[in-house]
Amino acid sequence: MRSTMQINAAGPHTQSSWQPSARQPRRSVRVLIVPGLRDSGPTHWQTWLQGQYVDAVRVQQHDWQQPDLEAWSARIEETLSRHSRHTQWVAVAHSFGTLALAHHLATRQMAQALPTGHADSALGDATGVGLRHGRIVAALMVAPADPVKFQIEARLPRHRLGLPLSVIGSENDPWMPLDRARDWAHTWGAGFRNLGQVGHINTESGFGPWPLARQKVDELIRQQLRQQPCLCALSDSTL
Repeated sequence: MRSTMQINAAGPHTQSSWQPSARQPRRSVRVLIVPGLRDSGPTHWQTWLQGQYVDAVRVQQHDWQQPDLEAWSARIEETLSRHSRHTQWVAVAHSFGTLALAHHLATRQMAQALPTGHADSALGDATGVGLRHGRIVAALMVAPADPVKFQIEARLPRHRLGLPLSVIGSENDPWMPLDRARDWAHTWGAGFRNLGQVGHINTESGFGPWPLARQKVDELIRQQLRQQPCLCALSDSTL
């Protein structure tokens, strides 16, 4: 049975004594699923992972067949804007979704660096919404697609994205050579793991229920809980 837990820095199984007051809204960390082209079907590991967390949310693109970097990036921002501004998110992206996520994170990073009052305007110009809602605080990027295939390499960030990131790649991924996946991970300031010869890490290559993805996401959530004990983690079991 899925449940909602509060965990503090003393350990993953310790009930936090912090309780939100009438004036202090409850803060939570939730999981955001960012699929790639054609969405992730019912047997895809992303769909399985989404079912592991209470109130996990999937970004729904207007057109799953059309890889439009800016439109997909803006859709991430629009999805966040529909939820509480007190929510923090751990994003889990796959394939082209990782490129959209990187673009989103860089756009938001740029807006947050502006003086107060200009940030909302800048992000609103880029995405149609502002900064007055939750933000992504960590991310898992799996089998990133090669931006060269979509002729969008120049539109992706070439700097660290400023949050905990983990990238998982494959030695025989038809969508991205391993060395390039590793290079992008380094550019964005992410840790990198080579999973071996496992294809595009999708349903076709045998990735349905995938405990490693759950483990990675739990690690990212724990990290946020240690840094911010007042957060509430939403999962189906104790982290």
